[in-house]
Amino acid sequence: MIRLTGVELRRLTARRLTVIGVLAVLVITAFLLFALWRESQPLSAEEQRAAQTQFEQAHKNWVEHGKEDQARCEEDWRTQPEPKPAMEEMCNFREPTVDDFGKPRTVFAEVMPDMLLGSSYLLVFAAFLIGASFVGAEFSTGAIGNWLTFEPRRLRVYGSKVLAAAIGLAPVAAVVLAIVLLGAYLIVDQLGDTANTTGKVWGDLTATGGRAVLLTALGASIGGVVGSLLRHTAAAIGVVMAYLVLIEGVFAGFLNKAQPWLVKTNFDAFVRHDTKYYVNECSSSSDGGYLCNTIEKTLSFEHGAWYLGILAAVLIVVGGAVFYRRDVNS
Repeated sequence: MIRLTGVELRRLTARRLTVIGVLAVLVITAFLLFALWRESQPLSAEEQRAAQTQFEQAHKNWVEHGKEDQARCEEDWRTQPEPKPAMEEMCNFREPTVDDFGKPRTVFAEVMPDMLLGSSYLLVFAAFLIGASFVGAEFSTGAIGNWLTFEPRRLRVYGSKVLAAAIGLAPVAAVVLAIVLLGAYLIVDQLGDTANTTGKVWGDLTATGGRAVLLTALGASIGGVVGSLLRHTAAAIGVVMAYLVLIEGVFAGFLNKAQPWLVKTNFDAFVRHDTKYYVNECSSSSDGGYLCNTIEKTLSFEHGAWYLGILAAVLIVVGGAVFYRRDVNS
């Protein structure tokens, strides 16, 4: 098994699509860092003067009319029908500050969780594509039949391919995420704020990156499984894109309360170590109308881990059973 996996790893790294896929990920990563650099640029002198002028006007208006506006809003709040929003949310006429105007500084600890999540999407998709092509191409060309004449034990062949896809793509993910972390830190350190980047922040970001690496390896393996089941790279990609567009994209809005069972929500919960999602809860109001409120809920890391783990295990077992019994030439 170890020797077979080594052979499959050499095949994986020698494939043109693998090289192209890795280079594409690096190019997109460079664009992400460039976008962060652009976003972190401070305001020009002219923009700073305009922001200062807006602040002075807003502060003058608050000094002259702030108490009147607060009292009027509180009176309006008392006349609102039940259930009404919290008064602090509806009537918040606090004193304006300079930081409320212009462009806030980029904070490393605030932007990195989203950057790592976005990078994990990219890495898992690329790993799935490479894994599906790695296995699917052998069926579409008929090479798998020749390979089984040298090693007829099918489950060993299947396991070595799935394992090689995971092992081959995991280091790529680790390097890419390290580039994202280091590059973003250097950019924000020059143009933004890294003062709050404590040891705990680095620990949380490193853990997030580790979970993203694990999902990348899992995505490569599942890509190989789907490529084996559908026997063609294009078919594997088509099925996944159809799911993302139809279920996660179009129907997710209608399947409001089913969000804990969607792949993306569980993916986010695993990478972020808990994630937030929103559902609409509607009820009849006292005046006979229909009132809907948006409720924030939390999907736990444990739920995401169990969901993704069971889903991956089922797919790998089904793929192995099909590979073991199905005629490779049919």
